[in-house]
Amino acid sequence: MTPSAHLPIMAREAAQAADVARLQLSHGEDAFAELGERLRRHPPRFVVTCARGSSDHAAVYGKYLIETTLGRAVASVGPSVASIYGARALDLRDALFIAVSQSGRSPDLLRMTEAARAGGALVVGFVNEPAAPLSALCDVSLPLGAGPERSVAATKSYLLSGLAFLRLVAHWSSDGRLREAVAAFPEALDAARALDWWPGLETLAPAQSLYVVGRGSGLGAALELALKLKETCRLHAEAFSAAEVLHGPLGLVRPGFPVLALGQEDGSAEGTRGVVRRMLELGADVRSVLPVPGAVTLPTVPGVPVALAPLCQVQSFYLAVHRLATARGLDPDAPAHLRKVTETV
Repeated sequence: MTPSAHLPIMAREAAQAADVARLQLSHGEDAFAELGERLRRHPPRFVVTCARGSSDHAAVYGKYLIETTLGRAVASVGPSVASIYGARALDLRDALFIAVSQSGRSPDLLRMTEAARAGGALVVGFVNEPAAPLSALCDVSLPLGAGPERSVAATKSYLLSGLAFLRLVAHWSSDGRLREAVAAFPEALDAARALDWWPGLETLAPAQSLYVVGRGSGLGAALELALKLKETCRLHAEAFSAAEVLHGPLGLVRPGFPVLALGQEDGSAEGTRGVVRRMLELGADVRSVLPVPGAVTLPTVPGVPVALAPLCQVQSFYLAVHRLATARGLDPDAPAHLRKVTETV
């Protein structure tokens, strides 16, 4: 599908996600299969992820896939552990270390990856730029294949990072359902792209703050939506687990307070519905992907594999959030105070 030329760059790139997902799936299958076999032969004691921004949100999605499918604990390590605090050799013996990056150039991420290798980890990289310095530091580098991404706000690279985690877990676990989800991913994104979330977001134009809630594999999606609302709409959006929001943050909910509630039909669904019902009782203005009486229902792709639901919801959101930015008098392609490659130390 060729995105409309009149759309902002961010929306045009988001609309390319299904096509570049097909490209990723047409390459690297042997590399994923070999890595999966290697991890089955020598299972890591635990898994560590390292990323920032949207890449870290994709790693949160990967964390839940790995923990719920493979029973391996996953922790996120801050790159500053190596770059600022000088921990040059964390004990990562028999661990799997996964670095995720669009540019593969941020100094802190590079230093932490070096430290992971020195600490004995098997280092895997999901990198969008194959020639980036990060790729050379990895034992196994798996290109995302998203292609050039000019928009400051990342879109297709986030979705393809999620796909990379899904492929990794599918090959590592030999789970047939996850293999089917991988194969269904491009068509699911096509369907998600066709859904219109704008009617649900339009009334957020005057909002000053809101919550985005999700749980389990949907928590990374909630984090990503909140980031995009900050970046493109200058809207103070905070993401919480649908469970964690009950431990304090619920105190800010009052009549008219806006909430975006994500979710997927797994073991977390009923709990999330319960949280939505509680927020509605407090007068919140809730938009929810899980139908709950009193909440505005955001459309979702019917029958999609549970593992794909959070990524599909992000895809639908990407194709509407630029309109919210415009309605707030902002250019979604020129977020304030930001640039494409952020090189933190």
